[in-house]
Amino acid sequence: MEVSEEKKRGYVKRLLLARMRLLTKQGFFGVLMMHMKFALDENCGTAATDGVRMYFCPEFLDELDDRELDFVMTHEVMHCVLRHCLRKEDRDHGVFNVACDIVVNSNIMLEHGMDIKSITLKKYGPSMHVAPNGEEGYKFTAEQVYDMLIKRGGGGRGQRAASGSGAESVGEGDEASGGRDNAKNDKNGSTSGGKSGRRVGNGRGGSDRQWDDHSRWGTVDDAALEDVWVKRFRDACEAISVRDPSNRNGMLPLFARRLLKELKSPKTDWRSVLSDFVQEEINDYSFAPPDARFAESPFFLPAFNDRDEYAEDILFMIDTSGSMSDDMVTTAYSEVKGAIDCFDGKLKGWLGFFDAAVSEPQPFSDVGELKGIKPVGGGGTDFGVVFEYVKRRMADKPPACIIMLTDGYAPFPPESAANGVPVLWLINNEGVNPPWGKTARIED
Repeated sequence: MEVSEEKKRGYVKRLLLARMRLLTKQGFFGVLMMHMKFALDENCGTAATDGVRMYFCPEFLDELDDRELDFVMTHEVMHCVLRHCLRKEDRDHGVFNVACDIVVNSNIMLEHGMDIKSITLKKYGPSMHVAPNGEEGYKFTAEQVYDMLIKRGGGGRGQRAASGSGAESVGEGDEASGGRDNAKNDKNGSTSGGKSGRRVGNGRGGSDRQWDDHSRWGTVDDAALEDVWVKRFRDACEAISVRDPSNRNGMLPLFARRLLKELKSPKTDWRSVLSDFVQEEINDYSFAPPDARFAESPFFLPAFNDRDEYAEDILFMIDTSGSMSDDMVTTAYSEVKGAIDCFDGKLKGWLGFFDAAVSEPQPFSDVGELKGIKPVGGGGTDFGVVFEYVKRRMADKPPACIIMLTDGYAPFPPESAANGVPVLWLINNEGVNPPWGKTARIED
């Protein structure tokens, strides 16, 4: 149908009012919504997002009351903040889409006191929210729910994937998916089926037509979008924390608090890893067993118990090239901070950043000095520039060791480039194996 200019203005006004309503009632989602652009698109059939815009079919908007519109907008922005559109990899489109919707809807319902009405649309019924094992989807990641769906029989076209006590058709079928033409037109495995819709289980034994259109996932540059939404998520958490530091009003959703904790806290204990490296490679220092005072510290360094000695002249270099997302850089930065905390002020050295060039490493001896050192970079990766910098600019006082925090996606120079300085590669994946030096893995 052709939409008049006057009606378009009415739709836009309604969407903006909904955004302000969310900002007032559900501040976290409202803050995130401020970054979204709105677009009217009859082709999407219902509602969709590509991580940049939120698309609405005018006919679908006409069907929704204010409560339902708030739910739909929250649903779409949660796909963005959880970066579902970037995480499909080689998984089955339809099954992964179902898994993502189960996780999103359950988290939304959790924020409304598990009220099923909060995720119900009059025309489509209650939205899916229960994982195949019968538990609420908010307890799991989309990948975990996907694995459950696959195990229960959802694995491609024409198969069925269970969700709770209801079965969900995610394949190609006449009644369930809107027919072969619908599946053919949806290269990304949309779970809404557009205007025709799909009839799927709602996790309570009933059925509903899954309305969310995922066909625009993956149409925007993945690497850029990943960084953008990690930053937006952190910024929204910070904004809400400033507004309500105690979170006594529940303004920061439970899923956001969990995710924020995961992003900020290093997950791997590297004490023994680096202890072995230092003891083996750096004879000037003597490291005692971990100090009991720091037993709960998340970092990997051993405590340095002898109060008369210091761990000095350690050069930390963080890879800030384009392949390193904000999340990865934050993880690496957190490790350096943890090193200082673990050594209780006895760790001194430099922190620098590199991509195809080196930013001037800055000295630090405490957390306060570390916080003043800001990451720079974003280009290609060249490990050789780090060793060339050390050779040219630190010849009078070379570091005791170099700790490279990186994803490792670049050619490695020959070992001779290190000029005898011990090197520890802290790699944030399992796929890269440096040909020389010591290697440890950061769980990113």
